[in-house]
Amino acid sequence: MVDDCRELDGLRAEVRGFLAEAVFTPRCDNWMRGVDRDFSRAVAERGWIGMSWPREHGGGGRTNVARLVVTEELLRAGAPVAGHWTADRQIGPSVLRHGTPELRAELLPAIRRGDTVFCLGLSESEAGSDLAAVRTRASRVAGGWEIDGAKIWTTSAHHATHAYVLARTDAGSARHAGLTEFLVDMDTPGITVRPILDLVGEHHFNELLLESVFVPEARVLGVVGEGWAQVTEQLAFERGGVERYLSTYPVLRALTRAARRTPDRAATERVGALAARLVALRRLALDLARAIDGGHATTRLAAELKLLGTDFERDVVEDARYVFDVCGTEDGDGELLLDGLAAVPGGAIRGGASEVMRTVIARAELGR
Repeated sequence: MVDDCRELDGLRAEVRGFLAEAVFTPRCDNWMRGVDRDFSRAVAERGWIGMSWPREHGGGGRTNVARLVVTEELLRAGAPVAGHWTADRQIGPSVLRHGTPELRAELLPAIRRGDTVFCLGLSESEAGSDLAAVRTRASRVAGGWEIDGAKIWTTSAHHATHAYVLARTDAGSARHAGLTEFLVDMDTPGITVRPILDLVGEHHFNELLLESVFVPEARVLGVVGEGWAQVTEQLAFERGGVERYLSTYPVLRALTRAARRTPDRAATERVGALAARLVALRRLALDLARAIDGGHATTRLAAELKLLGTDFERDVVEDARYVFDVCGTEDGDGELLLDGLAAVPGGAIRGGASEVMRTVIARAELGR
């Protein structure tokens, strides 16, 4: 699975050509806000979902570096990719690593076709970023498990066909033990989705309530009680993608245009500083993709990218305030800035708070 530079350049050109013909409204944070099932299926038809999965499991057999090229172009364009993002980014790889042959055969082709929308049942109202504090419980019943509990900030649950749910299967175990991962059909009786509106009144967050929800034994992901090790591995995929520094890229593009239209030294310096940081973040993302291709542990790199990307996205929006004020705006710039302002506060929390990322990095440095 090796891509040379010419292949990657050709792939990038192919994605740009696809995006030039696609019809959508560019937005910030569209990997969380923009669920467009038709767009996701169009991406799937080109082989760009599950593209780095092994061919023997129906994947594209490409490298994670090639996937980085595709995802980078989609996010730079502000494309509506939320319909397949979670399934492609982390659920598919988790099923590949820990799923039974039957679970792989059931879910991986559907993900590759863009037919599934996964939501993540991780966060809980009283647990915050501490996944070990999960209180949602799963009890054994005939033929499987029964889940009771509540999840919060569950992105796209109102669109989802499936939910990934982390639940405690051994109430008497230590904090980091007794957790199990489940893959749940969203049309299962006992599931309720309640909307949570964001700062600008948009609906992409939800509360996910589970009351006596039956999950067949075949929908357990991996080993019962080993969920902590599995979910921390999965979080490396969640934290280490280009979405951690490109959520506000449409704003960066707009403020760059503004600085070119109306030269101002301070504005130019701000854009230049952001561009330099973007180059560094892209290099870190490339190092991470190569590490995954090489089979190496990526927890620290993913935490670094997530932490630095969060700061970068915040500064893009803050610098845009000055640049737009001094250099003026074009039609649509104000809407993009509003998108960015709404997206940035959550960036320091989703996927793990910045304080947690610092802890992950420090422990890796100390070899713990």
